[in-house]
Amino acid sequence: MSTLADRLTVAIAQAGITKAELARRVGISAPSVNGWFSGKAKFLRGENLLAAAKALQVDEGWLATGKGQPDRSNQVREPDGDYNVSTVLETETPPGYVRFDLFEGGAGMGTGIVNQDYPEVVQTIEVAEWEVRRKLGYLPQPGRIQIITGRGPSMRPKLEDGDIIWIDTTCDYFDGDDYYLINIGGETQIKMLQKRGDGMYVVSINPDFPTYKSDDGDVSILGKALIHAGLRRF
Repeated sequence: MSTLADRLTVAIAQAGITKAELARRVGISAPSVNGWFSGKAKFLRGENLLAAAKALQVDEGWLATGKGQPDRSNQVREPDGDYNVSTVLETETPPGYVRFDLFEGGAGMGTGIVNQDYPEVVQTIEVAEWEVRRKLGYLPQPGRIQIITGRGPSMRPKLEDGDIIWIDTTCDYFDGDDYYLINIGGETQIKMLQKRGDGMYVVSINPDFPTYKSDDGDVSILGKALIHAGLRRF
């Protein structure tokens, strides 16, 4: 099968589970899983690939590439009934580090430009546990924090074009005035959301981009923006 969406559609039908259940088993948000099925995501990587294959009971290699057979008969079953993951496809995170994989979707910041228009600069990062604790105050469960590359000028100087942003994908609801990864008008963007007396407002930091009130149901929250880091010249 030529596309990831095709393989996922077949696999989830055979597994007899819903997309929401797949998201729960993988440990990511439902909108992220919907992105896999929409065709926007071309492939899965790392822990998301391994967790999705396990949840769907299919071979990781087939799910990732379409090559081979979907069944897991070529893998070794452990005594507890689980499968031993192929060491060829598995990417180990060194002890004492936390792995953050790419969020399956782009993030514009006001221009309509999203990640799929550019090659990704960073696909995966591994951060020391002590640094994660220092930044976040806790160690997240695998898959909870994902990274994206922000694009566009509307959040300058808070965020610059090309900044890498840590997203808490479990926060798919309004959790006070803050920075969020949202989908609005079919575009995925980083914006500040503010709750005012007459409704929810979408706010850009750059004054060249006006603040506007969103209609009910217009904004879908995909995650909360936590940390940003830039690859900038001195």
